[in-house]
Amino acid sequence: MGKKVLVLGGDGYLGWPTAMHFSGKGHDVTVVDSFLKRKWEMEWGVQPLIPISPLHLRVRAWNEISGKTITMIVGDLTNDRFVFKLLEREHPDVIVHYAEQPSAPFSMAGRSQAVTTQVNNIVGTLNLLFATKRHCPEAHLVKLGTMGEYGTPNIDIEEGLITIEHNGRSDTVPFPKQPFSFYHLSKVHDSHNIQFACKVWGLRATDLNQGIVYGMDTPETRLDPRLCTSFHYDEIFGTVLNRFCVQAVANEPLTVYGRGGQRRGYLNIIDTLQCIELTAENPAQAGEYRVFNQFTEVFSINELAQIVQEVAAQHGIKVTIEHLANPRIEKDDHYYNPRNNKLLELGLNSHKISDVLLKEIIGKTISSKDAIDHHIFRPTIKWRQDN
Repeated sequence: MGKKVLVLGGDGYLGWPTAMHFSGKGHDVTVVDSFLKRKWEMEWGVQPLIPISPLHLRVRAWNEISGKTITMIVGDLTNDRFVFKLLEREHPDVIVHYAEQPSAPFSMAGRSQAVTTQVNNIVGTLNLLFATKRHCPEAHLVKLGTMGEYGTPNIDIEEGLITIEHNGRSDTVPFPKQPFSFYHLSKVHDSHNIQFACKVWGLRATDLNQGIVYGMDTPETRLDPRLCTSFHYDEIFGTVLNRFCVQAVANEPLTVYGRGGQRRGYLNIIDTLQCIELTAENPAQAGEYRVFNQFTEVFSINELAQIVQEVAAQHGIKVTIEHLANPRIEKDDHYYNPRNNKLLELGLNSHKISDVLLKEIIGKTISSKDAIDHHIFRPTIKWRQDN
């Protein structure tokens, strides 16, 4: 039986493919967005490698091609009246929450960007929690978190909770958080607020602490060029893997920050859709707050650079690697062993990174080579700059 699914941040890199995925499965989907990220892109002078259509045109194209209907609503989660009216009217079964400022570098660019990030993310989520309590307390909130909440502790990273012993007593408590940026801090605050709301109001929520996502296409985006999602490679909204792929095609050196030993979790965009679907199909119980670590593989930055170098060579592209002074404050070499058992137990069937790079990202980047902006590869935002 189809569910009523509300996708917040439906214009985004993950939001739009998620909306099409659920719609294609027969669910009743509504997307919501304020288009703030498009505004920030214009302010910073960056854009996706492949231009994407306005959301209303993508919605229209999907409805035409699939024969199914996605409904679009424009609004801002920091406007409490809008959020309350939205949930009263839609009364969703599942709320997929992507509607946050998604960039660590953006949040570290200065005071204004740090405040914007935390107000947008934390206030928006708080409004959503209060509106859910009022109008649809039985709805399952699926919230996009980040593996960056944990930082890089010198112990294994559990999924949300950890059992500790102290002075002869033991307890199970939230895993210690050591975030990397004001953006990651906003996600930590979200997690605490959501956990508290589940505890005191009986809401149900799953916090998906996601690794770094890569990939351009899903089965739905491949149906028509008008349905593509964004692919950023700039220092603000891009990811390191995207940047490496575009640098390789542009005959630019792959810019590794620091010694390149930083290790992180990664997953393909198709696996993200799998994770969201598995989570929605297996909802949390009333009053339950749970955390799934959402990644499929772990790599160091040096390992990623080497993979891109090897795949580019298969396309006849010779790639060099250049180490830059790290603009971020992070450990270059560290222990990193996160758990991701819960989604695997639900049936996640993951894709491997080299296969996707070979078949998709490098090839599509080559076809868009003339659109590459060579001026946006080098980092300009420093974690310790004087703002």
